[in-house]
This record gives sequence, C-alpha cells and structure tokens, in this order.
Amino acid sequence: MIRIVIADDHPIVRAGLVALMSLEHDVCVVAEAATPDEAVAAAERENPDLVLMDLQFGGASGLGGASGAAGGDSASVSTGAAATRRIRALEAPPYVLVLTNYDSDADILGAVEAGASGYLLKDTPPHELIAAVRAAAAGQSALAPVIASRLLDRLRAPQVNLSSREIEVLRLVASGCSNTEVAHRLFLSETTVKSHLAHIYSKLDVSSRTAAVSAARQRGILR
Repeated sequence: MIRIVIADDHPIVRAGLVALMSLEHDVCVVAEAATPDEAVAAAERENPDLVLMDLQFGGASGLGGASGAAGGDSASVSTGAAATRRIRALEAPPYVLVLTNYDSDADILGAVEAGASGYLLKDTPPHELIAAVRAAAAGQSALAPVIASRLLDRLRAPQVNLSSREIEVLRLVASGCSNTEVAHRLFLSETTVKSHLAHIYSKLDVSSRTAAVSAARQRGILR
C-alpha cells in the first residue's frame, strides 16, 4: 500500500485528489496539509511513502523556494520547495512528487534541487498522475513531458541558462528588492550579489536589471 500525504492550500483540489486516490486499491491518503509547515509535520508524523506537494501556497511569495530552511531546521517554511527540502532531510524521508501550475525554470530547478523525485503540472490526466505516484513512490523519476523537455533544453544549451543561485537573485530583483535586500535575504555579501548580477547580464546579453528581468521572463526562466 502506497501511503500518501497531500499538500495543497486549496480544499477543493485536496478533495479531488483524495477522491481520485480512493479509486486505487494500492493507494491510501493518510493525511492532508494546507500549508508547507503542515506538510512537513505530516511527513514526520505519518511516515508516508510519498508527499504530493504543491509549490505555491496562499500568502507565500515564492522567494524562498530554492534556498528554504535546511533539513532539521525548525524555522517556518513558506513554499513547497522549502518544505520538500525539509522533508527530504528527515531521518527516513518519503519521496516528494510536485504537482503544480507553474513550469518556470526557477520553479523546476528549485523543486528538483530540493529533492523532489518528480514534477507534474495540474493539467496532467488522472491516469498519468496515478502512474507518476506509483513511480515516485518506488523511487523512480516522474517528470511531465514538458518538464523533461525543459531540463533537456538546459543541458543542451547551458550557456544561455542561469544557475539556481542566479535565478534566486534575479527573482528577488524582479520583486523589487535592492542589492542590499537581496544580500540580506540570501545571506550573501553585496559584492557577491553584484557578481551574480554581472554574470546574469552577460548570459542574457543585457545591461540593466530591468532588461535582465524582461529577458528572463521571455525565456521562461521567471514566471
């Protein structure tokens, strides 16, 4: 029996997923979570095989996704990626399968680097979702075709893509943060932030913060 925790801030979505899973003889939903912190707590308490994780929760800014609280840290987390990192750092960690509406490079990389075994979009057909649940629970990779294609594109053309840290910096810049604020949020020096920005400008062939954000959105790096 595959024991699952469903983490999503929308009650209707959770209810739909519970109903779908109840149709499968080998799947059992052992807990629901409406926040990232609840997802971490449920993973610790229920010892599930798999956590089906949304990425963005109500009130979450998404700015801490890839660099959220590290394993074992008791700090509150605000995104699915940060919760994934915490869950995967547990002593007997369940697998995490992301189910989200977002497919930007920042979201994908943040989730994968946090330890997610799979990444699906919410328009995935039910039979494909069930197949992905079984695959992820068995320790296999479960990526939606569009996500797999994006990752392959990054491998084929690494020179035009940004690192996960550069994406973090640019995402904060896009939200209106100054270099000082970016440095504070990511625990970096301002000099390091400026260095990251210089590399971003070079890779995107731009010369300003505004142009960098625009180019990143056009490329699908930022949503």
